[in-house]
Amino acid sequence: MRDTRESRLLLVLLIAIAFALITVDIRGGEDSPVDGARQAAATVFGPIENGVSSAVDPVGNAIAAIRDSGERHDRLAELERENAALKARLGSDDRNRSRLQQLDKMLKVAGAGQYGIKGAEVIAIGAAQGFSWTITIDIGANDGIQRDMTVLNGDGLVGRVTTVGPNTATVLLASDPDFTVGTRMEGSDELGFASGQGDRPLRVELLNGKARIKKGDRLVTFGSQADRPFVPGVPVGVVSRVDPSGGDLTRTLYVTPYVSFTKLDVVGVVVQAPEKDPRDTVLPAKPRPTPTPTVTVTVTPGAEDAGAENTEEPTDGQSQQEQDQ
Repeated sequence: MRDTRESRLLLVLLIAIAFALITVDIRGGEDSPVDGARQAAATVFGPIENGVSSAVDPVGNAIAAIRDSGERHDRLAELERENAALKARLGSDDRNRSRLQQLDKMLKVAGAGQYGIKGAEVIAIGAAQGFSWTITIDIGANDGIQRDMTVLNGDGLVGRVTTVGPNTATVLLASDPDFTVGTRMEGSDELGFASGQGDRPLRVELLNGKARIKKGDRLVTFGSQADRPFVPGVPVGVVSRVDPSGGDLTRTLYVTPYVSFTKLDVVGVVVQAPEKDPRDTVLPAKPRPTPTPTVTVTVTPGAEDAGAENTEEPTDGQSQQEQDQ
């Protein structure tokens, strides 16, 4: 339709009629005179409206899906972040649980030996002041740590304090070649001196060259004068090899230490020695030997007799040989 004066007048007239019908419909309420016309229009145009709605709904659903997918993506990302945080927390809990187990084990050793200890964490390893097997712990003079104090953990002897700073200290490990500690054999009380050999077993020189020692025997620290640098009774290790005496004045043993020097985390510095020597009470319980299964073979008498009969009967060849003889 062209934009003419007549078309404009027609548009204005239609709008006026629409407003008039709306006014009459509102004032009439349920008895509106145009109610029949509205129902007829709904009957005619309802299916068309539904069809248009059906055609438009997938588009709306797609838009909603896109919007919801974004929300789901955000939720997925949030869940992934929560899972990562949970895994990190679980990992931290595992490490804390391991440390608590180490601390609990160390406290049991300290209780068995009546050692007054101060717990510490290993914060560094490596060379320090010419020593090749050392660790640094996170306590020092401000915590009452002094030079030549015994260091242990839940397994046994770790080493001795060599250098002390205000908040840290250096510990010479028992595996260092410059390390030496007096030892005593469990049960026999044979005395000796253990020296470190790096990543190899400790070398122990027993004072008694005729001492009867076997593989599996255990050693503890003998202790030092005034309990410096070593308190008595700390587990050292287990005999893994015994060299023949050969008539020497001393006897050489090789001892596998209880402590794994490459896995140190929580240690304790003995700040108060026991009132009396704990002797062998700090040593762990001996492992129970595994029973060796035995197999019993039973032979029935009938089978044995049959075997005897078969053995006594000569063959034809044997009979002929006997006749020839």
